[in-house]
Amino acid sequence: MGRSYRDTGMDIRIGQGYDVHAFGDGDHVMLGGVRVPHTHGVLAHSDGDVALHALCDALLGALALGDIGQHFPPSEPRWKDADSRAFVRHCDGLIRALGWRTGNCDITVICERPKVGPHVAEMREAIAADLGIAVDAVSVKATTSEKLGFTGRGEGIAAQAVCLLVRA
Repeated sequence: MGRSYRDTGMDIRIGQGYDVHAFGDGDHVMLGGVRVPHTHGVLAHSDGDVALHALCDALLGALALGDIGQHFPPSEPRWKDADSRAFVRHCDGLIRALGWRTGNCDITVICERPKVGPHVAEMREAIAADLGIAVDAVSVKATTSEKLGFTGRGEGIAAQAVCLLVRA
């Protein structure tokens, strides 16, 4: 059996995450902890923040701690309409308790609409605050899928995230 990551002497770990939600009724989406006006909401058990859900999976994955569904199961009523920023803070607490901290993270939101650019600075600030890191260690950007697939047809929104953890 191999050694635990705690015993390898490695000072860094990387993780990646992905999340997707279909659009539904509503007048906004939550992205990166920010309420972004939109013609639709998302279908989700929590607030459906794809950017933060992908980030949580990246943080958890870096230390092989499972995924967001294991920590915050949609089958549990207490997570109904939950603020995903609390999920990020929980994940940050887990990694810190194991002697790690986030070095940086990079999140890409994939959608035709809403336009993400006007909200990026506020998203970066919220994420940096929740992770206890500098704003310049948080990247948030957006892209379209050139009108291809479910995001291109405006049926939903997706996000991917990557993070680097360093020993605290």
